[in-house]
Amino acid sequence: MITTRDIAERLGISVSTVGRALADDPRISEKTKFRVRQAASEMGYVGNRAARMMRGASSNVVALVIPDIRNTFYSTIAHELSKNMEAEGFQLMLSESDDDRMVELRHLRELFANRVAGVIIVPTARPHNESVKLLRAVPHLQLLRRHPSLGSQWFGVDDHEALRQATAHLVALGHTRIAYLGGPEELPTGAERLRGFRSALREGGLPDDAGRAELGPPSSVDHGREAVRRLLQEPDAPTALVLGSIQLTLGVLKELSEQGVEVPRELSVVGFGDEPGFSWWGPGLTTIGLPIQEMATGCALWLMRRLKTRPSNDGPYTSVSPGSLILRGSTAPGRKHRPRPTEP
Repeated sequence: MITTRDIAERLGISVSTVGRALADDPRISEKTKFRVRQAASEMGYVGNRAARMMRGASSNVVALVIPDIRNTFYSTIAHELSKNMEAEGFQLMLSESDDDRMVELRHLRELFANRVAGVIIVPTARPHNESVKLLRAVPHLQLLRRHPSLGSQWFGVDDHEALRQATAHLVALGHTRIAYLGGPEELPTGAERLRGFRSALREGGLPDDAGRAELGPPSSVDHGREAVRRLLQEPDAPTALVLGSIQLTLGVLKELSEQGVEVPRELSVVGFGDEPGFSWWGPGLTTIGLPIQEMATGCALWLMRRLKTRPSNDGPYTSVSPGSLILRGSTAPGRKHRPRPTEP
């Protein structure tokens, strides 16, 4: 294995000068840095990061802790972050918490044992106290969800306004029985989306019983299927449905297709997120578009600047991106409910 001593002997300089040149130390001239890097490349030198970490240096790894990689929102975010991090000389490492605070803690312990440079986290509903302490020791920011114990650096979506707009669209079409399928209120995103749904009903002058909320696991396709199946079987079934997660939307669309529900004649639907297939599903899905690329770029730029400047303390930073209502063919004016015929 080629060492810094081998490079030093080849160039006739000290080992310490080689080390400083490879570390981009400002005390070393650009000419010497160039000579050292060129020699290191020609000789096949690979830096011993493990040794540097033993001396207390952090790695060039940034961790992304998310609930579920199957959710395409998170996989797209991971892809965009990886590209942005790579351009700045950092590597993205992915961990899945499955929305379990103990799994989240175990991942954070392992990441900190390997001296990650920073963490981007979509936190669970109730982070463990030890998770909170670990994150205080490293540059980090929260993505999409925000928990007050984890600091005040956050990138997210205006969930309240996104769901308010989506529901207001259905109210304006004359629907008076509207259902909402979303995540639990203990998640900040779930609480804000539910609040937006209820705000639109109230602003539209509808009574409390005009809207029905079904809350459950936001990452469960099966829950979306089961919930819409139950709703359609009720004697006073809704004429419109608004959704609060990508996975729930996928589940609902699968169930509606299998049951042969005519959208929007029998049921108007507003989805969440804009997956590639949503534009050509049935009549085209009216949905809430999310600024994924912009959010990922903002996260990466903020954390890269933080890692490179290392300020003495971190002030609050909040970036709220608006969602956008994408109108397609899955919504239509409301009608009086006619029960769907049941099979003999």
